[in-house]
Amino acid sequence: MAPPPPFGANSAAARDIANVLHPYTDLKTHLEVGPMVVTHGKGVRIWDETGKDYIEGIAGLWCAALGFDNERLVQAAVTQMRKLPFYHAFAAKSHEPMIDLAEMLIERAPVPMSKVFFANSGSEANDSAIKMIWYMNNALGRPKKKKIVGRWKGYHGITIGSASLTGLPANHRSFDVPLPGFIHTSTPHFYHGANPGESEEDFATRLANDLEQLILKEGPDTVAAMWAEPIMGAGGVIVPPKGYFPKIQAVLKKYDVLLVADEVICGFWRTGHYWGCQTLDIQPDILVCAKALSASYLPISAVMVNQRIFDALAKESNEIGTFGHGFTYSGHPVPAAVAIETLKIYDEMNMGAHVGHVGPHLQTELRRRFADHPLVGEIRGTGLIAAVELVADKSAHANFDPREKIGIRLTKLCEQNGVIVRSVANDSLCFSPPLVITTGEIDDMLTRVSTSLDELAVQLRREQIAVVR
Repeated sequence: MAPPPPFGANSAAARDIANVLHPYTDLKTHLEVGPMVVTHGKGVRIWDETGKDYIEGIAGLWCAALGFDNERLVQAAVTQMRKLPFYHAFAAKSHEPMIDLAEMLIERAPVPMSKVFFANSGSEANDSAIKMIWYMNNALGRPKKKKIVGRWKGYHGITIGSASLTGLPANHRSFDVPLPGFIHTSTPHFYHGANPGESEEDFATRLANDLEQLILKEGPDTVAAMWAEPIMGAGGVIVPPKGYFPKIQAVLKKYDVLLVADEVICGFWRTGHYWGCQTLDIQPDILVCAKALSASYLPISAVMVNQRIFDALAKESNEIGTFGHGFTYSGHPVPAAVAIETLKIYDEMNMGAHVGHVGPHLQTELRRRFADHPLVGEIRGTGLIAAVELVADKSAHANFDPREKIGIRLTKLCEQNGVIVRSVANDSLCFSPPLVITTGEIDDMLTRVSTSLDELAVQLRREQIAVVR
């Protein structure tokens, strides 16, 4: 199909339409509308091919923690590329960047961890952790203890295993996932899930009971692990109710079910602490991280496992003769070198203090500017992660008909006004700006969003789409 105007025959947009299959995109509509072609970035801003600038309110995909022009990370890659551009970790081969990075992660872990396995994305890391848990239970003589618990609206990736963990319908439909053995429990969203008059504490207790009943229904001897993001990202920046994780962990411990913390979005100061686990009082058996590990300058992810898990892996691999899992690029020296430099920068910048300053400003300004807006139902978040949920009826917490695509419309208006944000479940507009953002840049970003939200309200009135205040 030939690209329509205004795409020129040899433009980047036309060549994209002709050749690229985009992730998370309406592929048919893309043939008609085409891409936004991004040319460069600086600080918290990016520019498209027309020269228009945008504040990147979601840090790309929750990930460009240090912005888009950090020269130290560029030089770390160049230096390592010249010294050792590639080597693998198979058959006990190693190199200093991988060793140093593993050591740094163990030192920074929120609970004692034993070893670090490296992969290239959060999806790969979660798939690796699934396989490790199955491998562990075979080593322990528990071949039936293999079922994995995710949560509805949880997001853990898009490979077959991680997509099965994920609890979002668009990630399941037509892909024939979840696979057998993957089960899901309740979403810890108080705004939509609480019963009338129910306190957060009581809601958390009910969710813990839901989990226990699910484990008992499946059979405790068949349930191996539960996955949880400290704060659910792509499901809508859902912050769990008070007491949720201690109650959940008590159930898991009772039935010897491992807890895997998916820190792919929450790790490295995003929630105001180094780890989301520290913000939400989580003691995981396995911790998975990616994204801000290298500020996303190069692909890398990590799986940290505790001693009990490693001992089982070591035992089984000795009997088999090898731990038959890994990737060509596991612990690749160049991304590892960039990740090392990233962690050093976080330390030197005192990133925790910076987020402790700008994070509350973001949270306060979101509520001050938008809480009373007729389209806004709930504002939630902590640190430098937040969401503004759009509703058709504020008092009833009722969302718009999904066919209206209200959230997507708002993101398009935001782009027109020079800010990139993301709409996810329930028309929730998500914010996760680069950690290096300033209060002034936050104010600029939210002013652009406010203009966009008001423009949307005018459009809905013209279209007679009902909004109940």
